[in-house]
Amino acid sequence: MEDIMEDNFEKLNLLLEQELCEFVDIPDGFTGQTESGELRLIYLMNDAVESFLVLKNARMTGNYVRDYEGEFEGSIEKADRDLCEAEYILVIHQGQNVFTVFFEDILLETQLYNYGELGHFWVKGYENLRVMEYQIAILRDKYEYLGEKYCTEYEGKLAMLHDFPPLNYLFYPAVPEKYIVPVDNPWEVTAEALAVMQELATEAGDEKLGKMLRRYEKNPDISNAKKIAGMLCRSSHLPVITLLGEKIREAASVYPDRDFGRKQNKYLHELMEKAERRKEELEVENVQTLIYREEPFIYDCDSISFQVYLMIVRKGVWKQKIMVEKI
Repeated sequence: MEDIMEDNFEKLNLLLEQELCEFVDIPDGFTGQTESGELRLIYLMNDAVESFLVLKNARMTGNYVRDYEGEFEGSIEKADRDLCEAEYILVIHQGQNVFTVFFEDILLETQLYNYGELGHFWVKGYENLRVMEYQIAILRDKYEYLGEKYCTEYEGKLAMLHDFPPLNYLFYPAVPEKYIVPVDNPWEVTAEALAVMQELATEAGDEKLGKMLRRYEKNPDISNAKKIAGMLCRSSHLPVITLLGEKIREAASVYPDRDFGRKQNKYLHELMEKAERRKEELEVENVQTLIYREEPFIYDCDSISFQVYLMIVRKGVWKQKIMVEKI
């Protein structure tokens, strides 16, 4: 139990190091205690996971400023029981504003969700590759921030593709450039990532890509990364990309879909039925079609509306041709 609690404190310290401290379910200017005595901090929030750090028997002095942007400093320390009843003290400086949280314990609350059919189309061109770059990125976040026990064995392998430059944000970013969070040594490829790609190339029967991957393994330079990135968008290598997409969907399918309540679930179901009918029309013409959707987080259902898309994939003479239809 102490090890779990210590791990949760490490998670809280990680947030503070990243200058993050976003509470949910409390209003701007909040002070005092909630009815439950708990304060919940967002720890990790993406399409694959909604995770919170829960401060138990918590009491806030000072006032919390929601949606704050600016200078930030946070610290956590063990309280002196002779001076106060709390076990721990969290002190947050939001510029000139300061608030303090006294609390007894810290727990991790996590819900995992099916992310295989979730995607965003913020950047045009080769959307099939960009969706997978996004899905691999959020899977890697789950793997790194929560640990292996929150991932299946195969998800752990797929998460390694974050370290495969030809498929990461260097070539196929899912978000506009201003939103990209650079990583250290983005051109560095790992043996684990290469092994996963080799498995995919072998299963798809793509000998040319397999040969290029072996060359990349011997000489992992920028030139070879660019050559492979160029291969991934060609029609001749579409089977590997299709296979990877299937693997991601299969890995994610072990988790439940979000439950938004009867009314919103019905609305989403109707959109999905329309998408399925359109997909059937296209598949009669032997056109590869995938359905993706955007949906809000459970904790904040009003933040984004439901959107459903059809991603239509065709083989061009040289490169893949991708079209996205909004339902």
